[in-house]
Amino acid sequence: MVINLTEDQLLVLVIKYLKESKRGALQALLDELHPYDVAQLYRGLPEKHHHKFLTFLTPDQIADLIQELEYDLQVEILHRLGIERSSKIMNLMDNDDLADLLNELSVDRIQEFLEIMKDEESETLQTLMSYPADTAGGLMTNQFIWIKENYTVRQAVDKLKDYASFSENIYYLYVINEDKKLVGVVSYRDLLIAPIDEKIENIMFSRVVSVRVDTDQEEVAQIIERYDFIAVPVVDENQTLLGIITVDDVLDVVIREANEDIEKLSASGKDIDFNTPALTASARRLPWLILLLFIGIVSGSIISGFENTLDQVVALIFFMPMIAGMTGNTGTQSLAVVVRGIVTNPVDKKTVVRLILRELRVGLIIGIICGLLILSIAYIWQGSFTLGFVVGVSLLITLIVGTLAGTIIPLLLYRFGVDPAVASGPLITTLNDIFSLMIYFGIATAFLSQLTG
Repeated sequence: MVINLTEDQLLVLVIKYLKESKRGALQALLDELHPYDVAQLYRGLPEKHHHKFLTFLTPDQIADLIQELEYDLQVEILHRLGIERSSKIMNLMDNDDLADLLNELSVDRIQEFLEIMKDEESETLQTLMSYPADTAGGLMTNQFIWIKENYTVRQAVDKLKDYASFSENIYYLYVINEDKKLVGVVSYRDLLIAPIDEKIENIMFSRVVSVRVDTDQEEVAQIIERYDFIAVPVVDENQTLLGIITVDDVLDVVIREANEDIEKLSASGKDIDFNTPALTASARRLPWLILLLFIGIVSGSIISGFENTLDQVVALIFFMPMIAGMTGNTGTQSLAVVVRGIVTNPVDKKTVVRLILRELRVGLIIGIICGLLILSIAYIWQGSFTLGFVVGVSLLITLIVGTLAGTIIPLLLYRFGVDPAVASGPLITTLNDIFSLMIYFGIATAFLSQLTG
């Protein structure tokens, strides 16, 4: 039945069941839905139905629901449930998701929840919350299955059965020694095909790819992407196994980092979405735009400095927007290539030199083709080969400069530990406007006698 219903039809049906207090019918409906779909229903429900909807859910369903919602709605649910019931729900949530939620609350509120939760859960959460949010420690969960290297396959399978509901991931079992140090990994498939009395140490992979607890989250994402892992273990400086990071958490990181880079590349400010109030969105965009406004004034002063050239060759004005626009466009293209490359590839001296030379060649090829094209257009349109030559050569040089600026500026920022995405598209474009106008009018002034002759 659920498969054939649209989201709007499901919402209407849920409201009907809530109004008629049909708890059993609502449960039967929700049992067929993924937690994400339940979260979508909660978002779509009128606020007056939120409390009753929560009373119809089981504790496990509420825990799953909270983990699928954004922070504001998570807090709303905790407020509706009250401290005591909320703490019971929190005991059912994944520890890494719960740590992220609690980190957003006030210190007093966090303490209230921790005091009423189970001691073991409370201690685990405090440990997870002690790590920076953007590191492996801040991403990891302690809900995984470990086995000892002296176990037999039978013992490992028995433990897997006992703890399957506890673990976020049962595809891998992590092998530790007597000192709790990570020494190997065994896949679920390995257990299925191995003799039942075989020792784990004989079938495990001893070369384990792991990450340190202080590893940056972007590096964790790169490792999981590089090796096609479903999960990666997290260790401390002594190789003691502390937790695991699963691919679903890494996907959240990748999406979040991509959104942040897009925000920086567009100079739109952070945390602006469809629901952001106009005043807030304006305040977050203004700093960048004011900076660019003052830089743009420089462009105006450059034009005024070549007023005599423009007075004598008015046709130069026709090609100004094209010169500036093309230079900004090619710079932004190079910027996007560099920012994406830094995220997905190791950056060393050899890579940087190769990238700069490659972009120089790209700028040269694009510049020659576009320069010859605009030379022909200018000559046919204005009947002046000299004007075509000035515009064509200017475009050639500015495209090379724009391409190199879009490549070198983010690399320099990265070298000095600054996020290269702050070299935003509008900033590169504005700087390239200045470069292009100086080059264009400089060349035009040099050939002024031929242009006016």
